[in-house]
Amino acid sequence: MMILGIGSDFTDARRIARSIERYGDRFLERVFTPLERAKADTRKLRAETYAKRFAAKEACSKALGTGLSQGVFWRDMGVVNLPSGQPTLELTGGAALRLAAMVPEGFEARIHLTLTDEGPLSAAYVILSAVPRG
Repeated sequence: MMILGIGSDFTDARRIARSIERYGDRFLERVFTPLERAKADTRKLRAETYAKRFAAKEACSKALGTGLSQGVFWRDMGVVNLPSGQPTLELTGGAALRLAAMVPEGFEARIHLTLTDEGPLSAAYVILSAVPRG
């Protein structure tokens, strides 16, 4: 296994709640995928759910080495769960293109994500790696 990038981020759910209050759907549609919104909108701790996903996107953009620039947009990075329940990221658009460009010939990408929260604070860590194909 070869590490391609590492990123981390902390997000305060109170800040996310204020953004939702102030900008509503405009903010949510710009930042979160339809799947993320559907999941968060069923949760009792809605702002905390969004905060974890926001932190994951920030951490992923750092691991990609671009931040939210060079064609990488918020909704290009979506938190999804594997059948085991483990979170990971599904990349599309500019984020997927950037990751593909980072992977050496003969390798395939892996995305490792961990999320945690305590009170209003959420943290995410992303490790992008490559493993030999086959």
